[in-house]
Amino acid sequence: MKSAANRVAFGFDFGTSNTTVARYGEGGARLLELQAGRTSMPTAIFFNFEDGRAYFGREAIERYLLRDEGRLMRSLKSILGSSLYDEMTYIRSRRVSFSEILTFFIAHVRELSAPVDRIVMGRPVHFVDDDPVADARAQEQLRQAAIDAGYQHVEFQFEPIAAALDYEQSVTAEELALVIDIGGGTSDFSIVRVSPERAARPDRQSDILAFSGVHIGGTDFDRLLSLATLMPHLGFGSRLKTKNMNPPSWYYHDLSTWQRINMLYEPKVMTEIVGIRRESEVPDKLDRLMRVIELRKGHELLAQVEDAKIELSSATETKIASVAFERGQRLRLTRGRFERAVADAMGRIEQKIRDTVAMAGLKPRDLSTVFLTGGSSSIPMLHTIIGRVLPGSRLVAGDAFGSVATGLAIDARRRF
Repeated sequence: MKSAANRVAFGFDFGTSNTTVARYGEGGARLLELQAGRTSMPTAIFFNFEDGRAYFGREAIERYLLRDEGRLMRSLKSILGSSLYDEMTYIRSRRVSFSEILTFFIAHVRELSAPVDRIVMGRPVHFVDDDPVADARAQEQLRQAAIDAGYQHVEFQFEPIAAALDYEQSVTAEELALVIDIGGGTSDFSIVRVSPERAARPDRQSDILAFSGVHIGGTDFDRLLSLATLMPHLGFGSRLKTKNMNPPSWYYHDLSTWQRINMLYEPKVMTEIVGIRRESEVPDKLDRLMRVIELRKGHELLAQVEDAKIELSSATETKIASVAFERGQRLRLTRGRFERAVADAMGRIEQKIRDTVAMAGLKPRDLSTVFLTGGSSSIPMLHTIIGRVLPGSRLVAGDAFGSVATGLAIDARRRF
């Protein structure tokens, strides 16, 4: 006989920045509390070298910010389909693969939510842009990690389709909706015909008119904002005195990329930077870079950039007081500067919206609703783009971190 846990359906949204789980039981689909009474949990692990324990989600970030000695890992989803997946890294003196770390996180979430056998997991339209082989490999890596974590039957649904299923619960009449999911690592789009009557159908393939995606998301906005505003104060783009060259740019790109920050903590990196500092025209800026690396404050630094990005969705300017700067010094950031930093990335998103509408064989006037979800869906520049491309559509904001998981649970009910 199946357990009670296996008589309900579960959806698992493993996100680049945040993870959520929903279940469909009596009363419909609902998000589960994963940590501290909240339904979303940062996709992060902190390996504490002082007590030998691993901390997850908010506890991981809190331990890191408390300056416990250890190693923080974020944006684990970004390694799928990349060369990092099978590489080994050191957790103190133990060598582990990134795939083991990914499985470790999924297993923890499984125990927090319900130790069930069957799950529908979300996936972006493209894990990897313009590389079908790497994309298929990424899905299989996620499937294997979930199986190694304890699930026996793992199905996948595209994240924007799942978000459309969540939105459909609120409609009262048939409509064509464009679903835009701006997540931590990807931006995904789907055009779906929704209605209360269609919601009851077991097969919805004919209602999906088009879907597409691009590998741009909130972590890319963090990286671009960091490189444009903060990294020049650490020597990015500066010159060396004798060779008429710049310091290696990869230091700054890695320091602005969540999943690569730990690469800078290798001892040889500091040795290289000490030598470059001697040749630098602005050694004080290289001193700031060295201070961040020596104190292992890369994640804290990027978290401050991320906070500024979030604040600029509601404010027109903000300031960063960073460990990289001297006491009392603050970096002023404006919404206009953010928008200039991410203009090319947003341009790609705009083009992908236009492409998706064309792929469905529709005109902009045919779409009545744009349903927004994902952690970066509240960025004003995105709303401006939507208004320009689809001037007659109304914007509906979903649960930024919960719509996909809710839709996955609805999908799991139909499958299982």
